[in-house]
Amino acid sequence: MERIEFSKEIHLSQIIYGMWRLTDDSNLSHEHVQKKIHICLEQGITTFDQADIYGDYSAEEILGKTLRKNKSLRNKMEIITKCDIVAPCGKFKNEPLKYYDTSKAHLNRSVNSSLKNMAIEHIDLLLLHRPDPLMNADETGEALDELITTGKVRSVGVSNFKPWDWSLLQSRMSNKLLSNQIEFSLLYPQALNNGDLSFHYRDQTPVMAWSPLGGGDLLNKNGKLRDCLNTIAKRYKVDVASVAIAWILNHPAKILPILGTNNLDRISKISESVAINMDRTTWFELYTASIGHEVP
Repeated sequence: MERIEFSKEIHLSQIIYGMWRLTDDSNLSHEHVQKKIHICLEQGITTFDQADIYGDYSAEEILGKTLRKNKSLRNKMEIITKCDIVAPCGKFKNEPLKYYDTSKAHLNRSVNSSLKNMAIEHIDLLLLHRPDPLMNADETGEALDELITTGKVRSVGVSNFKPWDWSLLQSRMSNKLLSNQIEFSLLYPQALNNGDLSFHYRDQTPVMAWSPLGGGDLLNKNGKLRDCLNTIAKRYKVDVASVAIAWILNHPAKILPILGTNNLDRISKISESVAINMDRTTWFELYTASIGHEVP
């Protein structure tokens, strides 16, 4: 599997395994989590996506239990995690409502907590999870730079940021923001024409796509798009999910999809999409079915 260069020091696997549904699995034993990791590693999927809020602030700790049991795994992985969402659950259950916090104090607390929970010495890529309307850009930028300087974080990026949010934060930082994690799929293709993707492609900044299967809806909903996926899947002799991911991978901007299934069989087939060399007419066939009409 191809590795994508984010910087001279940071290279991530072309497909990322997402752990946002980790706690939905009925089996949370470290043996079972380790099996998921091994299945990914065998395919060349070495990058794993976390967030402090996943599993009501418990998913990082579940991963940490596995990394404590098998310390050799850490050197085979790149770990992404996110912070800045404070929601009334888990350790923040007494908060009155959901809000965002990009203050220096909160970012430092979040990083220290993530390092402890996952039993790791550094985070490969830290992302701000959501744009904070109260973000003090000078304070936040300084805090992120300091986290890199201290070695707690190797690199930083953002998630769900619009180009203007990205530009504001970058203007207050010494270090380069390396990626933006955005929603992108055949069910949500807006990034293709609202400027989000072009903004990053212009500067050759890799983008990560969350919910690349539409939260599973792409596999469950019937209609013209699903019929189109079925037809093309038969053509390539793969499953529907592989076609949907291949559609993303075949975009020249080098978009990295984040897949988060708990099904071991599906995990074992994630890399099938990499081998699909989709031609232009097939790509547009899917895009046309996605938007529901012929392109202008």
